[in-house]
Amino acid sequence: MHRRQLIQTGLSGLAVTAVGACATRPAADPAYPIRSDQNAQSYTADELVAAGSRELGIAAEAMGGAIERIFADQGDSPTAYIAGEEGSGAIVLGARYGRGALHMKDLSASQEVFWQGASIGWDWGGNASRVFTLVYGLYHPDMLYRRYPGVEGSAYLIGGVGVNYQRADGIVLAPVRTGVGLRLGANVGTMSYSRQRNILPF
Repeated sequence: MHRRQLIQTGLSGLAVTAVGACATRPAADPAYPIRSDQNAQSYTADELVAAGSRELGIAAEAMGGAIERIFADQGDSPTAYIAGEEGSGAIVLGARYGRGALHMKDLSASQEVFWQGASIGWDWGGNASRVFTLVYGLYHPDMLYRRYPGVEGSAYLIGGVGVNYQRADGIVLAPVRTGVGLRLGANVGTMSYSRQRNILPF
């Protein structure tokens, strides 16, 4: 799918409804509570550097720097990663749509996943990005599908790399993005992950 198609729909619907959705804290999923006795095989730094540099098309040294920073902030035991692409744009109100594949060592095959989100804040510009997301605290793929609040403040340069964090109910997502375009400032919003594409960004 061309990245521009990821943002062609839904942008016109960003209004009061999107603002309300961004301010809503996601509810816990009672079907998949986070317990201390849950386990899943984790990925090593070397595995993630190899996969991330391949998926994003960047040098292993650049990917290694991003992984090192994420490990320092979140720990060295991510249990999954998502590789895909997305399109986004913002003029105060913005939207982001993406599609990728969820990988876990305990899965026999990767699973397709979609994400969409609305943002609010001092932000302008747009970008088309390849995304490699580390996932912490995920023990079953069904646990992924929910809304994740996040705060992002980054300056995107042509060919640059950006990292931010999204958290909900004990699960932490750390997207690493590369792409073209310009996106400056900070925005506050939610990112919703689903099994199918949704038009509304929440």
